[in-house]
Amino acid sequence: MSAVAEGSDVTVDQVRVVIAEDEAIIRLDLKEILTSAGYDVVGETARGDEAVALVDDHRPDLVILDVKMPGMDGVRAAREITGRHRVAVLVLTAFSQRDLIEEARDAGVAAYLVKPFRREELLPAVAEVLSRCRQEWAIDEEIAAAGPSDSADHDVAEDKIATRRLVEEAKAVLIDRHDMSEPDAFAFVQRTAMQTRSRMRDVARRVVDGELAP
Repeated sequence: MSAVAEGSDVTVDQVRVVIAEDEAIIRLDLKEILTSAGYDVVGETARGDEAVALVDDHRPDLVILDVKMPGMDGVRAAREITGRHRVAVLVLTAFSQRDLIEEARDAGVAAYLVKPFRREELLPAVAEVLSRCRQEWAIDEEIAAAGPSDSADHDVAEDKIATRRLVEEAKAVLIDRHDMSEPDAFAFVQRTAMQTRSRMRDVARRVVDGELAP
């Protein structure tokens, strides 16, 4: 039976992970925590440039990057990786400056975790990052599947933003009114859209307006 991360739609034994952390003890802790939870650590390194190469080679679902590493820092590595692959990125940092966090976000980092961390912090953070990214990718795929239109690129971007906003509002309604978990709430919107051949934004709007419920 596959293990599922608590509070998540993530089946952990299907998740491949690359770890890049220049402190050997922390890197070992990361690997032990993840493997004991059922994740498949397919590569590890102490260098940012090698992390990029490992992601190229292994195509993982998740990469965990330390901010400060030899060869290439974590933010630059994240930018290289997300520019080439669809992969969730979690950054580890001992620094909590807002400018660094914003720079990491602009580089495609889905979330960050401040060191030192505990197992009880790492595993939920990993599950949340994977779940959030998979939801984002599902929305992107739906919009891409609609095919070319007369809309300009900025209109497509606005469509994605509007869809994400409506889906977030619908999830909040489903969580508050129907006691659903966040992943289950998204799954309801996505599944209903597929079953009714509708767009997720249209299903989400019906949920928000009170016209649709589980």
